[in-house]
Amino acid sequence: MSAPVSTPPATAAAQPAPAAPEPARRPALSPSRAMDFKQCPLKYRLRAIDRIPEPPSRHAVRGTVVHAVLEDLYGLPAAERGRDRAAALIEPAWARVLAERPEIAELVAEDGPAAFLAEVAALVDTYYRLEDPTRFSPESREARVEVELGDGVLLRGFVDRIDVAPTGELRVVDYKTGRAPGPAQETKALFQLKFYALVVLRTRGILPAQLRLIYLADGQILTYAPDAEELDRFERTLAALWTAIREAGRTGEFPPSTSWLCGYCDYKPLCPAYGGTPPEYPGWPETVGESPDETLAESVAD
Repeated sequence: MSAPVSTPPATAAAQPAPAAPEPARRPALSPSRAMDFKQCPLKYRLRAIDRIPEPPSRHAVRGTVVHAVLEDLYGLPAAERGRDRAAALIEPAWARVLAERPEIAELVAEDGPAAFLAEVAALVDTYYRLEDPTRFSPESREARVEVELGDGVLLRGFVDRIDVAPTGELRVVDYKTGRAPGPAQETKALFQLKFYALVVLRTRGILPAQLRLIYLADGQILTYAPDAEELDRFERTLAALWTAIREAGRTGEFPPSTSWLCGYCDYKPLCPAYGGTPPEYPGWPETVGESPDETLAESVAD
């Protein structure tokens, strides 16, 4: 799920006051951090506890801009959500993202912003082959969701879109700017879908009729119809995972777990499995803020 970028800035004449800092919150479990711990406990620690920044990637920034365009698009009246209007939203969305993270300009410096924005435009155009945004209006877009389960596990994340049918049925939609997963990677996608199905069920008391992942790189849609009994079992799985995370947090034992994914990990230089040394364990945090690096990564966690 994506983390929203800011709304368009006010004019210079308005001179708005600086935004208030993000309030500190209890540590919580998100789909991405849960998958981090399952993949490699050390990766989880360096991201979620040490909070060591990772350099943004072109792929992540592209995903953030696409999410911003689609969020802005659904803020318009349905009749105004045509392809041309969506195309016109791309440059303003890029300008907002760039204003918040000026350093990402380096990611598009080699071939220039025009080539980068053309990549964004291609993904937005693909979206129109999969859905017609003029035919419905979502109940919410880019919404933060949070719920505490009965055993004290706090779940937190961002939902790209929630649609409500006239009959009251709910559909949860998530945009992905990568390709649809193959059979070997479907487990991760289904984990995320079940996570948000559970959050919606526990916050609203309604079992979503459908969850939908829209993959814009290859124009594929993955859907999942959740089952209440399955989500009960999944809730117990999350509780066990959080217990393991808290125990690791108590002891400071977050061992590395090697796999082919290590080749793509920014923390590899700090990993003992590859001759590195992680920093001294800072201890389990009682509260956490929100970093730009984390929200940028969440926007394209696919």
